[in-house]
Amino acid sequence: MAGEIPDLHARERTGTGKGAARAARRDGMVPGIVFGGDKQPLPISIPFNELLKRLKAGRFKSTLFNLKVDGHDDVRVICRDVQRDVVKDLPTHLDLMRLRRSTKINLFIPVEFINEDKAPGLRKGGVLTVVRGEIELVVTADDIPENVIVDLAGLEIHEAISISDVTLPGGRQTHHRPRLHHLQPVPPVGAAGRGRSRGGRGERRGAHRRRYRGRRGRRGIAPTQHRAFPNAGRGTGRPRVFRCRA
Repeated sequence: MAGEIPDLHARERTGTGKGAARAARRDGMVPGIVFGGDKQPLPISIPFNELLKRLKAGRFKSTLFNLKVDGHDDVRVICRDVQRDVVKDLPTHLDLMRLRRSTKINLFIPVEFINEDKAPGLRKGGVLTVVRGEIELVVTADDIPENVIVDLAGLEIHEAISISDVTLPGGRQTHHRPRLHHLQPVPPVGAAGRGRSRGGRGERRGAHRRRYRGRRGRRGIAPTQHRAFPNAGRGTGRPRVFRCRA
């Protein structure tokens, strides 16, 4: 992991359960728990403003932190989950896991694209469709990559880049299927419909219409009849409605 490990300051939280968690939120703190590492879980609380600032900065779940708690030794942790309010989308609880230097974990690493100006498909007006913006990798705690670089040089329209075509940093492994498409440039809107006849859709629609002559000799579309079968609901008790043309 490039650079120094950032510090994450927290306080030890007294008491567990909903009552203690609500009291911490009233004091402007976010309750959390530190688990793993062959030690007992440690309830903590982090200042709300500091946590919200780090969440907005991005890559919070893929960043290794040096947790500092008064009265405890510093330990390396990584965030495994952040619970948010369903309405305000603000953090309400977080889970941190202790890590050792040789611990292997699965993390979602963001993808960075380079050489977009050297892709012929994008020069022609194509739009890059990204199927996966993150790739799950098996990494060690002391060497977490910041991103996965994907080179777009020479990419044409309708050509796809799969996971097997991406060079993973440090020869790391992934749980994704090798042939899983990662991105694909598609033609711009309106380009796919050029060269087609104007009446193509109408001709196809008209081919499925059944015309008849009524009593007065006028031509029109066949009327639609609705028939309900109360015993066709497969035990659900609901009638199934079919449409048929006379």
